[in-house]
Amino acid sequence: MSRILITGSSDGLGLMAGRLLAGDGHRVTLHARNSERARDALEALPEAEAVVVGDLGAIAGMRSVARQANELGRYDAVIHNAGVGYREPRIETVDGLSQVFAVNVLAPYLLTALITPPDRLVYLSSGMHRDGHPDLSDPQWVGRRWNGAQAYSDSKLFDVVLAFAVARAWPEVLSNAVEPGWVPTKMGGPGAPDDLTLGAVTQAWLATSDEPEATVTGGYFYHQRPREVHPAARSLKVQDDLLALCAELTGTSLPSL
Repeated sequence: MSRILITGSSDGLGLMAGRLLAGDGHRVTLHARNSERARDALEALPEAEAVVVGDLGAIAGMRSVARQANELGRYDAVIHNAGVGYREPRIETVDGLSQVFAVNVLAPYLLTALITPPDRLVYLSSGMHRDGHPDLSDPQWVGRRWNGAQAYSDSKLFDVVLAFAVARAWPEVLSNAVEPGWVPTKMGGPGAPDDLTLGAVTQAWLATSDEPEATVTGGYFYHQRPREVHPAARSLKVQDDLLALCAELTGTSLPSL
């Protein structure tokens, strides 16, 4: 059985993925933003092996989560599920970044760079990534009027870019992105039309399955099937530019394996 870390798993799709994986006998580490949410997560999934705690809206919190994860031992898979949605106003983090960019993009980058590389990485994206812009000239929205839907779409495009960049840089690690669908979670809203029960299946499948369809890298999946992505996600220049920006913001480069 595998050891799996799931970020943003005190509720929603992350917790659902944890339940699926624990139900199949895997050892699951959850992640919560603070100690209160960590207690809630353990109450919701008492089978969890551990909970790491840290605010992924702050670079210090990202580093703390990575440190806690490494202290618990190497994982077979990490699911980068944590995210904030498109209904929020522009919130500036303690590091002077847009919260949407910090949580949705910078956190999975820095955790990937700092956590002992697993065998598999899964990054949560969205169908809205197809409306994203790959322009990195103003990723923090300081020179533009805030547009939450566009900022979210951009961030979800960058999640796919990150997954593909890691697949290219670390060919021995299976790195893929997932579109869970528009499901009725706290982020998706009660009117979301997709099947919530299927929302977490694909990330759990990519994290553990030995099926040939799941043991691939540099893929983008919706309900366990490959799906086309924004063309910019496969641009080597866009990939390199995103890695360079994240390395500059965090002072940490993606290591070579």
